[in-house]
Parts: sequence; structure tokens; C-alpha cells
Amino acid sequence: MAERIVVGLSGGVDSSVAAALLVEQGFDVVGITLRVWPWQESTDAAQRFGSCCSPATVGDAREVARRLGIPYYLSTAKLSSTAR
Repeated sequence: MAERIVVGLSGGVDSSVAAALLVEQGFDVVGITLRVWPWQESTDAAQRFGSCCSPATVGDAREVARRLGIPYYLSTAKLSSTAR
């Protein structure tokens, strides 16, 4: 049985390639994205560039997992008012 490795998928190139290489090497790969709430997308395009966990990037991560044939999970955590 192959060793299971959980990969944080952001939907970007780095995490996608890491997951693909692990699959290619025979590992049992699981993809996960952690979205921390409250999350708001910036109205400034420069600040949105490269940001994680928007609906679009979550969709990209899900698509990467689908194409690699690995399970994918989206986990959402909510920050308490005292943690901010």
C-alpha cells in the first residue's frame, strides 16, 4: 500500500506540480484547501493577484485534483473575533 500524502492545493502552479509529481512517484495523494473566514476578495486587482482561496482558485484546485484523479477536500475555518 502506498504512503498517503496530503498536499495543500491553492490552485496555483507550485502546489499543482507538487501533487502531480507525487502521484507520478506512486504516492496516495489527497488534495486539500483551507479557507479561513471571514474572507473577502479585494476590489484592488493588484492585491487579488496570487491570492488564495477565492471561489476561482478553489475551483482551479478542484479541477487539478480531478485531472490527477485524487480526492479533494475544501476545509473552512472561521476566525473568532478574539483571534483578529
